Amino acid sequence: MEAITQLLPFVFLIAIMYFVIIRPQQQQAKSLKEMVDSLAKGDKIVTNGGFIVEVQKVEEEFFTVVMSDKTTARLVKDAVARKFGEEA
Repeated sequence: MEAITQLLPFVFLIAIMYFVIIRPQQQQAKSLKEMVDSLAKGDKIVTNGGFIVEVQKVEEEFFTVVMSDKTTARLVKDAVARKFGEEA
């Protein structure tokens, strides 16, 4: 019985950490993945590096993107921060 009462604060701490830190991060990662999966040709995105580019072609692991000066580049899907025009 004493062991249970000593472990109870740790259980509460772990539960609080889960609901305050871990779960929101998981939900944010899930919504980012859904947003990246829904991107199509013509969508404007902001990269993690701060570039605003337009998706030209969607590939399995990459996007072919066009910058404002008509330069094309391949972008890893993990480098997408958000859709341009949406709030962060």
